[in-house]
Amino acid sequence: MIIDIHGHLSPPEAARRFPMPPSLTDVDGMLAARAKAGIDLTIIGSPVGAGAMARVPGVDNYRQPRDRLRGFHAWMSGLIKTFPDQLRGYVYANPFGDDDHLEGVRETLADPAFVGLITTSSVHGELLGSPKADSFFALAAEVGKPVLVHAPAEPIGTERVDDLGFVEQIGRFGDLTTGLAMIAFAGWLDKYPDLRLIGATGGGALALLPERLQTAARPRHWGGQAPQGQAPPGQAEAPPADPAAALSRLYVDTSTFSPAHLGLNAEVLGPERMLFGTDSPPMSVPLEEFIRLIEKLPLDKASQQLILGGNAEAVFDLRSRP
Repeated sequence: MIIDIHGHLSPPEAARRFPMPPSLTDVDGMLAARAKAGIDLTIIGSPVGAGAMARVPGVDNYRQPRDRLRGFHAWMSGLIKTFPDQLRGYVYANPFGDDDHLEGVRETLADPAFVGLITTSSVHGELLGSPKADSFFALAAEVGKPVLVHAPAEPIGTERVDDLGFVEQIGRFGDLTTGLAMIAFAGWLDKYPDLRLIGATGGGALALLPERLQTAARPRHWGGQAPQGQAPPGQAEAPPADPAAALSRLYVDTSTFSPAHLGLNAEVLGPERMLFGTDSPPMSVPLEEFIRLIEKLPLDKASQQLILGGNAEAVFDLRSRP
């Protein structure tokens, strides 16, 4: 079985309000392409809920009322129930959301159409090491649902970048790298050991960071402590004893176009930490090519199958799906 844990679809109403690639509303085309490629199941979601993934003046994705999100998730649930053999969904969550927002997330998760959560690696330039993310991580651990950590529409450092292609492919990659590193560094996986977090876009440059995370936590050139004895700004707690070990507990998807990137993830994180994902729609790379990239990795067939579907079956508890 091949399971794609990173897909997107949007309701027609959203396409009338916000700019977006046409593929995001082409349900029939999306399902036909997956059937042709041999992808059995796709988990869809939106990292902006009912908001916009492109910069739109006056639109703040993190201030969506509960009833609007309820309507968005109701549309997604209806779509999944129309195609129960091909689709499952993520519930969108603002990681800094208030009690009312998180209660709405909990309410929506009661629908069996949804098997995980999707959130962003930063919020208005603030990383997930912030104590404001504590309630979200506590909820994710309590309900036992995996979390796909996705880049935001407006990643850190791109406020003055007008080229959307650069923002999409470079800015968001960098935001994911920093956001996931902060999650490992801030100690959330130690505080909530049941968390299952998946980094989209191959986890950014996560596989390059074990040594740097250890140095950041205990910099020898500062006598083994943070400069002037201060914890890094915004950090939730003291760094874990081994932040690289926390990093190794994260999962990553395979929605990267680079064989070298996939190979490094397999080497550093291991195939048991990789889940097949395409970011399609909207990405237009042929789905068969994503599968071939996995099949070309220098891994045995059993490890390749873990990446293509076995890991997702376990992480999302899909073995007993209808």
